[in-house]
Amino acid sequence: MPVRKAKRVVKRPAAKRRRRLIRLDNDERRAQLLAMGRAAFTTNSYDEVSIDDLAKKAKISKGLFYYYFPTKRDLYIAGLAETAQELVDKLVGVPKLAELSPRERASVGVDAYLAHVSAQSSGFVALMRGGIGSDPEVAQVLENVRVSILEEFMKGAPISAFLKTRPLSRIAIRSWIGMVEAASIEWLSQQDIPREAVRDLLVDLLFDMLMRVLDPRDAAKYKAPAA
Repeated sequence: MPVRKAKRVVKRPAAKRRRRLIRLDNDERRAQLLAMGRAAFTTNSYDEVSIDDLAKKAKISKGLFYYYFPTKRDLYIAGLAETAQELVDKLVGVPKLAELSPRERASVGVDAYLAHVSAQSSGFVALMRGGIGSDPEVAQVLENVRVSILEEFMKGAPISAFLKTRPLSRIAIRSWIGMVEAASIEWLSQQDIPREAVRDLLVDLLFDMLMRVLDPRDAAKYKAPAA
């Protein structure tokens, strides 16, 4: 009886599992890369951030990354602009702000500002200090923040009508905005003082300056109540 040959079993290599790529639309992909860039720039210096590393993390090619942000500088400036807009939105978006008295309006606005910069500590410091030297676009981002804050104080509230008639008012408020920035950075570096104390100091400084700008008869309306 003939002996049947056993069938030869050929082992085929297991098919490699294809990596599932998550496809995002343009807006979603850009938002994803921008968020990654912002996180990278707030924890690393500008020179330490690598587009190669970010592209790998996003699981896309470097070429596709550059489709959204042609240079690392473009990514950096876009991140700063978004951080700046969030800051302005937080300050001017306080509900019913126009219904408050001038001092209450300032107190609520400054408190919202401090709460936001505290929550975005690294991002705020990166915004205000910049990371690529004297760059005109970075300077413009910062200037837009300051102008937006200035305009918020110069409109809406009854005191605004008085401020607009006093040439020194813009200088006074711009000077105060510089103090707010410096005080915020110093406060964030230590965090050893309650937010309310910093808020009250900044509001008092604002109104002390405005008292020198307003007509004495108008200034009496906005003095802080006696303790």
